[in-house]
Amino acid sequence: MPIYAASRLQHITKIGVEDMGDLADAASHTSAHILRLENLDTDLRPPLAALDATRHAIDADESNSYLPFFGIDRLRQAATGLVSQLSGQTYDWKTECVITAGGLSGILNSLLALLESGDEVLMTDPIYVGLINRVRLAGGVPKFVPLDPTSGQWRLDLEALHRLDLSKVRAVLMMSPSMPSGATFTRAEWEKIAGICRTHDSWLIYDAAMERILFDGREHIHPAALPGMRERTISVGSASKEYRMIGWRTGWIVGPTSVVPHIGRVSISNVVCQVGIGMPGTAAAIEASLTGDSSDGIAASVAEWQARRDAVLAELADLPVVCPGGGWSLLLNVRQLGYSSREASRRLLDQGEVAATAMVNWGTARMDDYVRFVYANEPVARLRGLRERVRLALRT
Repeated sequence: MPIYAASRLQHITKIGVEDMGDLADAASHTSAHILRLENLDTDLRPPLAALDATRHAIDADESNSYLPFFGIDRLRQAATGLVSQLSGQTYDWKTECVITAGGLSGILNSLLALLESGDEVLMTDPIYVGLINRVRLAGGVPKFVPLDPTSGQWRLDLEALHRLDLSKVRAVLMMSPSMPSGATFTRAEWEKIAGICRTHDSWLIYDAAMERILFDGREHIHPAALPGMRERTISVGSASKEYRMIGWRTGWIVGPTSVVPHIGRVSISNVVCQVGIGMPGTAAAIEASLTGDSSDGIAASVAEWQARRDAVLAELADLPVVCPGGGWSLLLNVRQLGYSSREASRRLLDQGEVAATAMVNWGTARMDDYVRFVYANEPVARLRGLRERVRLALRT
């Protein structure tokens, strides 16, 4: 029987993490010294209230149900309250919120609800390849605006953005802090993005998975708070990063009534419902944030992740690394050291015992210049010595 794949998969690429993860797992059987910097995991624990609520949910009959399809009331109220608090806008949890099976499921459902075949989606370069693949699965065409490593940090290339033909852009898909770069948008950059949405009557899909993981006292800016953006911003949140609840597979969409019910219809037609035993724990975590309770662990976790970022930057101080303003990862330009990303990634694992993902497909062709280091899953003590591992592998 011939192997057949639908044409929609023609441009759907690997993310690279799956291959590097398998290689690192295999190598870990023979060495305990491998630094696992290839995947967006973290060793920091979820909030205690989330763990307790989840344990209770396992024995609760109501958590073992398809209903309610759009998520339990408690979580919809909490998620809507969080977005309202962060944006300064008021949302109705009954009509403007849908709970999803993870943040990326929410992104795909939003794209499927918005895009016609051939519609363009404005995204940064670099960006997570999984977002690119979802745009393509929904029939969209990625349109990239560069993030420029200016003065050691990533900045949105406003001149390049000005030169782009944006007449076919149906949606703008942005993430801040962005992944894999850790780029954080300034207020001026967000205002430029908002201006594009207003001028071209485009939707803004805001991937808010890491929005509060900000370093060095950076300002939190929610795009729905900008003039004219409440009615065109779809905020997609996730429990995975800020609350360290990756395995719960719970996310949320909050946005205007003109679009959220349509996204809900897609959601029912896609994964049907969310993880029942995951929703009460997620609600408990968000509720702690809403009351200003430090038990959500976000502030302490951000401080620890910043310390880990600083440790990596210190280890790679004289190498072409770009400083992230937030998030869980950073990029090293290995082309300047004489390697493609795949070559560097393999050498780092084989000779340096460092698992790092090649950035092929994570944007345009220039991303073959970079490998990604995730610092969220290794403590500072283990990150010390990264310098010599990289030097050994890449002969710097």
